[in-house]
Amino acid sequence: MTGRLTVVGTGPGNPDQTTPEALAAIAAAAQFFGYGPYLDRLDLRPDQQRIASDNREELSRAKAALKAAAAGNNVCVVSGGDPGVFAMAAAICEAIEEGPPAWRNLDLDIVPGVTAMLAVAAKAGAPLGHDFCAISLSDNLKPWTVIEQRLRAVAGAGLVIALYNPISKARPWQLGTAFAILREVLPWSTPVIFGRAAGRSDEVIIVASLAEAKAEQADMATCVIIGSPETRVIERPGRAPIVYSPRSTGGPQ
Repeated sequence: MTGRLTVVGTGPGNPDQTTPEALAAIAAAAQFFGYGPYLDRLDLRPDQQRIASDNREELSRAKAALKAAAAGNNVCVVSGGDPGVFAMAAAICEAIEEGPPAWRNLDLDIVPGVTAMLAVAAKAGAPLGHDFCAISLSDNLKPWTVIEQRLRAVAGAGLVIALYNPISKARPWQLGTAFAILREVLPWSTPVIFGRAAGRSDEVIIVASLAEAKAEQADMATCVIIGSPETRVIERPGRAPIVYSPRSTGGPQ
């Protein structure tokens, strides 16, 4: 007997930004594995079972979900944002690669969602309008030296940078260090967007220059977008500025 495993992202937190495909997968599933606050976003029926775990238990959660699916259940693994961007889809794939052969025979669907950088970018304008990258500042799964190397490389290459997991109680210093590294490479006038809880009732969007940016302006619910040297800010008296990266860059056309 085999079941099905679907990995969904609920988006950045606004229910309107959960895709119809994700909603259909949630309606069809019987068991739900995920971080408690993400499961709280779901309106589950009495016949649907919730299995919550800590946010730092991704691989063990993935294995538990795969075991449940292999037992014949219709299982849904829930992430915030997009499940493939610093979220549960990679943990599921890792568990399948390392796990028993039966897990490779499961029906597996990964449903895309709206990730935080897209929600924050839309609120600010179009900072991702040209080449960009995403980097997690968490050093739980990679050394900090690798993060430093990548920050220098992508800033030097002229990419807009979206920073995930920018700061936490266990890592209070890393965002400030990242800003210091970027100030060595980028103009200090480069725009920085702090997007907290984009699309939710407690949303905060702040635009500052790299010179002004402070680590205290972010928390773990914040996605930080650092522009490239070409990224522009359109000031609007009485309104929030528009931040965008031009469609053409890097030389004459």
